Amino acid sequence: RAAGRPERANDVKLSRGGIREIEFTVQLLQVVRGGHFPELRTRSTLTALERLVAVGVMKPETAGKLAEAYRFLRRLEHRIQYLDDQQTHLLPTDDADLGWIARSMGLICTADTCELLDTLGTHREFVATEFDALLHDGRTPGAGGCKSCGGPPPQLDGEAFLERLPAEIAARVRTFCATPKVAVLRDETKLRLAKLIGRASLAIDEVDIREDAVLRFIDWLEPLLRRESYLALLAERPEVLNRLLRLLGLARWPMRYLMRHPGVIDELADARALQGRFERAAYLRDLNERHSAWKRGGQADEESLLDTLRRAHHAEVFRTLVRDVEGALTVEQVADDLSALADATLDCAIRWAWQHLRQRHRDDPHFAVVAYGKLGGKELGYGSDLDVVFLFDDADEADPDKAAEVYAAFVRKLITWLTLRTAAGELFDIDTALRPNGNSGLLVTSIASFERYQAGRGSNTAWTWEHQAITRARWCAGEPRLAPRVEAVRRAVLAAPRDAAALRDEVRTMRERVRAAHPVPARDGQPVFDVKHSEGGMMDVEFAVQTLVLAHGAAHPALRDDIGNIALLQLAEAVGLLPPSVGQGAADAYRELRRAQHRARLDEAPTQFDGEAFATERDAVRALSRAVFG
Repeated sequence: RAAGRPERANDVKLSRGGIREIEFTVQLLQVVRGGHFPELRTRSTLTALERLVAVGVMKPETAGKLAEAYRFLRRLEHRIQYLDDQQTHLLPTDDADLGWIARSMGLICTADTCELLDTLGTHREFVATEFDALLHDGRTPGAGGCKSCGGPPPQLDGEAFLERLPAEIAARVRTFCATPKVAVLRDETKLRLAKLIGRASLAIDEVDIREDAVLRFIDWLEPLLRRESYLALLAERPEVLNRLLRLLGLARWPMRYLMRHPGVIDELADARALQGRFERAAYLRDLNERHSAWKRGGQADEESLLDTLRRAHHAEVFRTLVRDVEGALTVEQVADDLSALADATLDCAIRWAWQHLRQRHRDDPHFAVVAYGKLGGKELGYGSDLDVVFLFDDADEADPDKAAEVYAAFVRKLITWLTLRTAAGELFDIDTALRPNGNSGLLVTSIASFERYQAGRGSNTAWTWEHQAITRARWCAGEPRLAPRVEAVRRAVLAAPRDAAALRDEVRTMRERVRAAHPVPARDGQPVFDVKHSEGGMMDVEFAVQTLVLAHGAAHPALRDDIGNIALLQLAEAVGLLPPSVGQGAADAYRELRRAQHRARLDEAPTQFDGEAFATERDAVRALSRAVFG
């Protein structure tokens, strides 16, 4: 209504930089991001600005200036309406009226200077700039006035465009254009794709991006062809595109993760979120706020909560991934953060899923998850399975049999919550093979039965390999009151007296079984070294540490602490269980082998190397095996 009408140029509501542009800016971001962040579903513009900052969609300084402009324009609008008692938004032209409005707002407006108009102009210019940046594909205000300036826009499949690209990239674009998904795209989308690929190609020289990063970027684009909001983000934010290209150039696995979970591209827009480390308290606080927002809106159904959990988890994994490939985290820190993230996600899933269990018999479950394997040892990697056992406490249950049925139903629901693939993707693969009696055992066990089983009381007792596994076990989620009991069981198992020779024989036999189940074939007739399964690899270190802990945990209580393989090796040498330098040498070797495995998996490369690779590390591991097993 204001466009092309000079008399409405000073309409504080509808003209450029006015109230409506602030509201439209906020509303657009609410519509686009409200699905991921229910807390954005508020009617208040000022509240929405605060929440856009809280979820990382808008920079604090931008939101602050928009809020300041909104308050100023609203105050001005009210005074305009007070002036003549009319429903109008036009700033008066009479000097006396302007002077009255200015004075009522604590400003000066005379023939020589008018703070009111100066302040109004500053606010409107900022609002208009932000509005244009959001809606006009990254062009500066006024940039769209000349339709023919700079020649025709590039055509994605045009020879003129392809000739400007490096040969290998041009060939990939031709293949890309030939796919049916690209052929049916709107012309506007094709132009945006051409612009993105052109910018990515220029980045090879301008910001030192690797050419294979651009090739991976083109491969990554295909899943996004129906998600134009993400293409628009990259078109509008060159720094986000460059950050993405650097990430894709460092390893192959990030591209696969982005293809499975394209929504995490939003994380690249907020550089602050990519710094630091995973923070459990902040993560759970954010999830709880989202849950509360769903409940306020009457939409806290299982589907919404499943998707909320997955999006939050994917975003945190991606942040860790970016920090990892950019060298901000060590391998140990990556494993610590991924393990802490899994713990927190399990804990949240337990609380949320319980509220949706029809048979629940109490407000909060007396329930715990015990982590084994990589999660138990806080060595979780990207995409690792979770080895877990589920326990419940029936000590104060009126009907223990009924409680067992309820918790069995709950574990089935919880596993569904954790493993089901929804529109937002998947969370975890769950391995429950370590439950008492293995695959034939119940999915969930009372903690009293777990104690009896591990302690070997009665006919149903744990095998040595299960005691090996419990060296890395820990309470990781659920009722905190059960954590000391789980740890007490673990420590009692590790402190139990054992025949050291018989133990070494049993562990050695189990090691040979595992090795036979994971043969390492030769490559082109040459021997190959697998960093995990080959002789002198990571598995040998882990079996040696387990043997040391089980054989000497009774005499050396410090060995019962869950401090990780590297620290346990150093401790075993310090207390004289290993010859000088053997423990430290094996610890250094284990760290380097883990680093090599991690790098290979990030780049989707084999974890098998030339037969002569890692000779120093393999010698150190062999020395450890000799010291432990003879």
